Amino acid sequence: MSAASPSISDREDRVIRVLAPISLVHSLVYATLLTVWLIPGLKPAEFVFGLTHGVLWIAMSLVCVTLAASRLLPLRTAVSVAILGGIGPFVGTYEFMRLRRTGGATFRSK
Repeated sequence: MSAASPSISDREDRVIRVLAPISLVHSLVYATLLTVWLIPGLKPAEFVFGLTHGVLWIAMSLVCVTLAASRLLPLRTAVSVAILGGIGPFVGTYEFMRLRRTGGATFRSK
Protein backbone atom coordinates (compact mmCIF):
# COMPACT_ATOMS: atom_id res chain seq x y z
CA MET A 1 0.00 0.00 0.00
CA SER A 2 1.42 3.40 -0.90
CA ALA A 3 2.01 6.15 1.62
CA ALA A 4 -0.66 8.29 -0.04
CA SER A 5 -3.54 5.86 0.48
CA PRO A 6 -4.97 5.60 3.99
CA SER A 7 -4.84 2.28 5.80
CA ILE A 8 -7.98 0.22 6.31
CA SER A 9 -8.12 1.26 9.94
CA ASP A 10 -7.94 4.95 9.00
CA ARG A 11 -10.80 4.50 6.53
CA GLU A 12 -12.90 2.66 9.15
CA ASP A 13 -12.29 5.43 11.67
CA ARG A 14 -13.19 8.10 9.11
CA VAL A 15 -16.44 6.28 8.26
CA ILE A 16 -17.38 6.17 11.92
CA ARG A 17 -16.44 9.83 12.49
CA VAL A 18 -18.64 10.90 9.56
CA LEU A 19 -21.64 8.65 10.19
CA ALA A 20 -21.87 9.08 13.97
CA PRO A 21 -22.96 12.77 13.85
CA ILE A 22 -25.40 12.04 11.01
CA SER A 23 -26.92 9.25 13.08
CA LEU A 24 -27.20 11.61 16.05
CA VAL A 25 -29.02 14.18 13.88
CA HIS A 26 -31.34 11.39 12.69
CA SER A 27 -32.11 10.49 16.30
CA LEU A 28 -32.88 14.13 17.11
CA VAL A 29 -35.16 14.40 14.07
CA TYR A 30 -36.95 11.25 15.20
CA ALA A 31 -37.35 12.52 18.77
CA THR A 32 -38.79 15.76 17.39
CA LEU A 33 -41.13 13.75 15.16
CA LEU A 34 -42.43 11.83 18.17
CA THR A 35 -42.93 15.11 20.04
CA VAL A 36 -44.88 16.85 17.27
CA TRP A 37 -46.90 13.68 16.70
CA LEU A 38 -48.06 13.79 20.32
CA ILE A 39 -49.06 17.47 20.19
CA PRO A 40 -52.40 18.02 18.42
CA GLY A 41 -52.51 20.50 15.54
CA LEU A 42 -48.93 20.16 14.30
CA LYS A 43 -49.66 18.19 11.13
CA PRO A 44 -47.33 20.28 8.88
CA ALA A 45 -44.41 19.78 11.28
CA GLU A 46 -45.30 16.10 11.60
CA PHE A 47 -45.12 15.77 7.81
CA VAL A 48 -41.76 17.57 7.56
CA PHE A 49 -40.10 15.60 10.36
CA GLY A 50 -41.67 12.34 9.17
CA LEU A 51 -40.36 12.87 5.65
CA THR A 52 -36.94 13.87 6.97
CA HIS A 53 -36.80 10.77 9.17
CA GLY A 54 -37.79 8.54 6.25
CA VAL A 55 -35.22 9.99 3.86
CA LEU A 56 -32.46 9.87 6.49
CA TRP A 57 -33.32 6.28 7.38
CA ILE A 58 -33.25 5.13 3.76
CA ALA A 59 -29.98 6.96 3.05
CA MET A 60 -28.29 5.73 6.24
CA SER A 61 -29.48 2.17 5.56
CA LEU A 62 -28.08 2.13 2.04
CA VAL A 63 -24.77 3.66 3.12
CA CYS A 64 -24.36 1.35 6.13
CA VAL A 65 -25.23 -1.83 4.22
CA THR A 66 -22.81 -0.85 1.45
CA LEU A 67 -20.05 -0.10 3.96
CA ALA A 68 -20.69 -3.39 5.78
CA ALA A 69 -20.38 -5.24 2.48
CA SER A 70 -17.07 -3.43 1.94
CA ARG A 71 -16.04 -4.44 5.47
CA LEU A 72 -15.60 -0.83 6.54
CA LEU A 73 -18.42 -1.02 9.08
CA PRO A 74 -19.36 -3.87 11.42
CA LEU A 75 -22.39 -5.87 10.36
CA ARG A 76 -23.94 -5.35 13.80
CA THR A 77 -23.96 -1.58 13.26
CA ALA A 78 -25.35 -1.86 9.73
CA VAL A 79 -28.16 -4.13 10.93
CA SER A 80 -28.93 -1.76 13.80
CA VAL A 81 -29.30 1.14 11.39
CA ALA A 82 -31.06 -0.66 8.54
CA ILE A 83 -33.47 -2.85 10.51
CA LEU A 84 -34.10 -0.96 13.72
CA GLY A 85 -33.52 2.56 12.35
CA GLY A 86 -37.01 2.84 10.90
CA ILE A 87 -38.69 2.51 14.27
CA GLY A 88 -35.99 3.86 16.53
CA PRO A 89 -32.73 5.33 15.22
CA PHE A 90 -31.44 5.60 18.77
CA VAL A 91 -30.03 2.06 18.53
CA GLY A 92 -27.93 3.00 15.51
CA THR A 93 -26.66 6.12 17.26
CA TYR A 94 -25.75 4.00 20.27
CA GLU A 95 -23.81 1.62 18.01
CA PHE A 96 -21.84 4.49 16.45
CA MET A 97 -21.05 5.96 19.85
CA ARG A 98 -19.95 2.52 21.04
CA LEU A 99 -17.63 2.21 18.04
CA ARG A 100 -16.16 5.65 18.68
CA ARG A 101 -15.60 4.81 22.34
CA THR A 102 -13.92 1.49 21.60
CA GLY A 103 -11.66 2.98 18.95
CA GLY A 104 -13.39 1.82 15.79
CA ALA A 105 -14.21 -1.38 14.07
CA THR A 106 -11.85 -4.20 14.99
CA PHE A 107 -13.56 -6.96 13.08
CA ARG A 108 -11.19 -7.69 10.20
CA SER A 109 -10.57 -11.30 9.41
CA LYS A 110 -7.09 -12.38 8.36
